[in-house]
Amino acid sequence: MTTIDKVLFTGKTHTTYGRVPTAADHGNVNLALSAPGHADLDQQFTAVAAHPTAEQLFAGAWSACYITAIGLIASQKRVTLPADTSVDIEVDLGQSGAAWLLAARFEVRIPGLPQDVAEKLARAAHEICPYSKAVKGNIDVAVNVTTS
Repeated sequence: MTTIDKVLFTGKTHTTYGRVPTAADHGNVNLALSAPGHADLDQQFTAVAAHPTAEQLFAGAWSACYITAIGLIASQKRVTLPADTSVDIEVDLGQSGAAWLLAARFEVRIPGLPQDVAEKLARAAHEICPYSKAVKGNIDVAVNVTTS
């Protein structure tokens, strides 16, 4: 797989898992996202530019899907996720020679769970998240899981 030599832009999102809608307003884009079939789950997508880029929109949609997948896997395994579970995704647009590429970095935070349990949830979520499956093998994706 080709990796990015020169990053041209990075789209960033912060998505929280919770049952009560919350929103942080940075004066730009603030969208409440929903998970089809899971009306009790609400996500937050806050962009960092007045007009979101494709990378920000992709990261926002991916993060909403991915955090919902974490919740689904946790439910199936009877693991209670803490209210402050979150996912930060950065999607880079860049080049390697003449090729245009994407890459992504995930920062998954599941405070209070054992590290191995949190990592298993994060890995399993990538196996069922349609966005993760769509890019598998096509772009570099780095995942860091923290429990503190």
